Amino acid sequence: MRIRQFFLSGSRLPGAAACLLTGHAFLFVAPAFAQDTIDCAKAEAQIELTYCAEQDWMAADKDLNAIYKKAITAAKATDVTLKEVTPDLVGAEMALRDAQRTWVAYRDKACDAYGFTARGGTLEPMLIYACRADMTRQRMSELTELTDALGSN
Repeated sequence: MRIRQFFLSGSRLPGAAACLLTGHAFLFVAPAFAQDTIDCAKAEAQIELTYCAEQDWMAADKDLNAIYKKAITAAKATDVTLKEVTPDLVGAEMALRDAQRTWVAYRDKACDAYGFTARGGTLEPMLIYACRADMTRQRMSELTELTDALGSN
């Protein structure tokens, strides 16, 4: 009864719970392998390849977060400098925050779209994770360039 009320209210369930209750079958790779660790350099089975692609994306995302923090710090410093000139000039921090939030949504949707090249197959999640890792690395480069440019102000 509670579940029915939950769905009728228009609320959404988080992640795995929604998949289980709505009957969607998504491949979420968990460390439920017979072995304790996977050597991604030797991965062959699709579940291993998908797991390794996910780990690669997670590592790239962690690196992106570190670079983003540096970029935000540089943007804040730019705003401090600009505020001394004219308060109307500030906005670097807000612009970067807005851009990053928009970029994350874009990356996720673009990679979801790329996943349709193998829709419903076991390859789909791996393609999405690999796409996210690639786009995240590209964004890291962009943020590094921006940080360097802001640092020169």
